[in-house]
Amino acid sequence: MKRKLIIPGLLLFAVTGMYSCKEEAMFNGGDSLANAQFTDTVGSLKSFVNFPIGLAVEYPLSSTNSKYWSIVKRESTWVTFGNELKNSSLVKADGTYDFTTADNFYNLATAAGLKVFGHTLVWHTQQRATYYNNLIGATGNTSAPTNLLTTGTVNGNPGFEDGTGNVFTNWSTFNGAASFSAATGADVRSGARALKATVTADNPGGEWRVQIASALFPTEVGKNYKVTYWVKAANPGTAAIRLSTQNSAGQNASYQGNQNVSTSYVMQEFTFAAKDAQTRILLDLGAKANTYFFDDITIADASIVPPPTGPALVAIVDNAMKKHIQTVVAKYAGKITAWDVINEPFSDGAELRNNVNTPVPTGRTDVFVWQNYLGRDYASKAFIYARAMDANADLYMNDYNLEASSAKLDAFVTLAKELKAANTGITGVGTQMHCNVNTSYAQIDNMFIKLAATGLKVRVSELDVRLNPLEKTGNVAGSSALQNLQAAMYKYVVQSYLKHVPAAQRGGLLVWGVSDSDSWITVMGKNDAPLLFDNSYVKKPAFGGIAQGLKTQ
Repeated sequence: MKRKLIIPGLLLFAVTGMYSCKEEAMFNGGDSLANAQFTDTVGSLKSFVNFPIGLAVEYPLSSTNSKYWSIVKRESTWVTFGNELKNSSLVKADGTYDFTTADNFYNLATAAGLKVFGHTLVWHTQQRATYYNNLIGATGNTSAPTNLLTTGTVNGNPGFEDGTGNVFTNWSTFNGAASFSAATGADVRSGARALKATVTADNPGGEWRVQIASALFPTEVGKNYKVTYWVKAANPGTAAIRLSTQNSAGQNASYQGNQNVSTSYVMQEFTFAAKDAQTRILLDLGAKANTYFFDDITIADASIVPPPTGPALVAIVDNAMKKHIQTVVAKYAGKITAWDVINEPFSDGAELRNNVNTPVPTGRTDVFVWQNYLGRDYASKAFIYARAMDANADLYMNDYNLEASSAKLDAFVTLAKELKAANTGITGVGTQMHCNVNTSYAQIDNMFIKLAATGLKVRVSELDVRLNPLEKTGNVAGSSALQNLQAAMYKYVVQSYLKHVPAAQRGGLLVWGVSDSDSWITVMGKNDAPLLFDNSYVKKPAFGGIAQGLKTQ
């Protein structure tokens, strides 16, 4: 489903459903619409043009509604599937693919002599988001497993920050108390303090002679726990230090094998099976003379795998995007010869989407913002992956509101030029054009001029025209004044496209839906009539408007 930014302040209503000639003249500089004639609806859309033209279609209606499907076949050379090629329609909960419906629809369309435009490979909505979120750790924003040294009412002081001098809050020196002091400055891995232990003599087999113990923390008997800690030393050492565990009575110990140390902080790990309901860890340091530094200790349930971060997270998302693009494009290579590779890359604020400017609406489970994890490079990667699967297909970038927001248009054009210059495989740009009767003609012209200046093919990908953007009540669909305004907008869009986009760059034009009753706008419950055919599949003045525009080529 599509969203549209309303341009306020242009559409004035004196009485709901009643529009004077004077009010009509206020639209786009005063086109005289009182006597406009859009009654000539003879012919089909495809008979008026020599470039791709068509309608967006839905499989349930196409396969069961003969009136609907006969219009599609009569008017179109190309169709775009409304949903059937989107990620959530193809990807199952376990990440496998089911092309049954898409294949049935493709076969139905091609049997009717229609070509199919592939919509869409990478989008943020209608994704199998639960599957992708599971790949990156639930939501991609979850924290690491709980550090047991920070649970309960006592802070276990895992980074040795709390305390003064050689005292470390909630750590107890069992042996060699004089060996311990606070490290500061360059010897700290994070925060302001670390633990420093100076061992002055070798004690073969005497690891226990210098020993400091954590506070007790809760454990479950038989469960595995993983300790991670960061350690370095003044001098490299082999088999120098170890960790051990014990219960509150100093019994049931587990021992880590002795570990090497280097002069830079290195993370060490020790996994143990709990033997008691409470456990403590001990740093056993007395075996070899050296100066040791410890920081940032974590103790956690070993069965909980922390979500990936950094390069590991990027690699997972990148591979998932690559798999989807290449699976789908390879499936239809040579059959579907044009694709929206990336759809709606920018937010309404003209920013590359992320999880902040594209929040998940309440109750939605189908939003996954690829660029949040991959950044701007997601666009070039997506085109490169698609091109690798089909050397000849037209590959588009598509977005909405380009005729309404100059900032978004400029951001979109900048990215398109970057992708073209980088030889990613992009061949076209798509503008959705979910317009209103009050959309600015001047901004439409400006958009087509800038899109054509990219040198790429330009496609009107999802055209419709709302005649009731302020959502007034009453029979707006029956207003001849509004129908004329709507027809005039359809006509102007087509005329501007033909005027400003050279013939060699015309990627085509597609109206987003067939009749008013199946428009995404009315399905959402809006009081409107945005398409070329009414609820009874009869041609409207809007059809006459778009036909007049097409005939001017």
